[in-house]
Amino acid sequence: MYKTTAQKKGLLERLKEGPVVGDGSMCMTLEKRGYCRAGPWTPEAVLAYPDAVKQLLREYMRAGADVLQTPCFYCSDGMLKKGTAAGETVAYTTDAINEAACKIAHEVAAEGNALVCGGLSPVLSYLRERDSAKTRAEFDAQLDVFIKYKVDFVLAEFFAHVEELEICVDVIKKAKMPIACSMRIGPLGDSNGVSVEECAVRMAKTGADLIGINCLFDFDTCLKTLKRMRDALDKEGLKTPLMCQPLGWRCPEVEDKYLGYLDLPETPLALDPRTATRFEVHEFTRAAYNLGTRYIGGCCGMEPHHIRAIAQELAPERKRDPPVQDMCPPTGFLQFSGLSNIKEKASMDFWTNTKPGSGRPFNPASTQTEGGRFL
Repeated sequence: MYKTTAQKKGLLERLKEGPVVGDGSMCMTLEKRGYCRAGPWTPEAVLAYPDAVKQLLREYMRAGADVLQTPCFYCSDGMLKKGTAAGETVAYTTDAINEAACKIAHEVAAEGNALVCGGLSPVLSYLRERDSAKTRAEFDAQLDVFIKYKVDFVLAEFFAHVEELEICVDVIKKAKMPIACSMRIGPLGDSNGVSVEECAVRMAKTGADLIGINCLFDFDTCLKTLKRMRDALDKEGLKTPLMCQPLGWRCPEVEDKYLGYLDLPETPLALDPRTATRFEVHEFTRAAYNLGTRYIGGCCGMEPHHIRAIAQELAPERKRDPPVQDMCPPTGFLQFSGLSNIKEKASMDFWTNTKPGSGRPFNPASTQTEGGRFL
């Protein structure tokens, strides 16, 4: 078993020592638990239901996450207004939400030696106007709260255009903190038609300490994209480590869609049957690490037990087990079951060779339908 350390180290120091584990899904998980509005996905819960947010962050930290991201993704006055019903008053401001998110993340992180990451996301000024000055101003506004509350590093994430990401990273440099950046791209590259390879090289040349991908695509698609990124970086002699925060659902059929899983008919309220198993997470984590990925966490659909699988798979490299190990080793305590058929499953070999999905006999992938009815 591996021991934990009480001394808090920064992101760059931790990366030198071994792989870093990120946290997982926030707004979509809070929606399942009754604390977030499906559709807008805005994080009012940090003010309306702070205990629910703290509980989820604690679960990620117990699962083995080294990093807790401030739970204020895509928080802007425009998004808050968009998610408000007709005639309803916007109850919370962007500033109030961002400040509460920082305080909550710091409070929980202090309980377990975790780092706090402030996240910047794409802005409407770039998407609608391609106005560089307005784009920079919006990023400045997002960044200010993270400087004020002294997060440990800043992440620019969920970018569809490498050009916008370059602007964002340039703005972040004023904070004089470690910088990570990721794009929501698959094999098609970015939404302006820039290839995966060019995106990777341009991201590295921003000077960011970590670069990679997040959201929209599943494990297999992410691995294909990561390999192309790594090959492109190697060709240019660039050594920037990779990061990846994939979906927690299996959706191979959207590999060649710019919007990824957002094109699925089940999105967002019926994705449960596509949920990845913890053992699939183990397999992905090992493959991603072997490609040079040194920061692995999760995005939408990646729950605490998925983050646990990442931390357990990387325990040899990290030289420590996650806190949850006392109750939940990879195959549990099945050897102590009173049922012989359960005892027989107390091995990783059994679970890694098991193909899940037998509980969905009427799934549309294997059953023809007519008029929406199963035949």
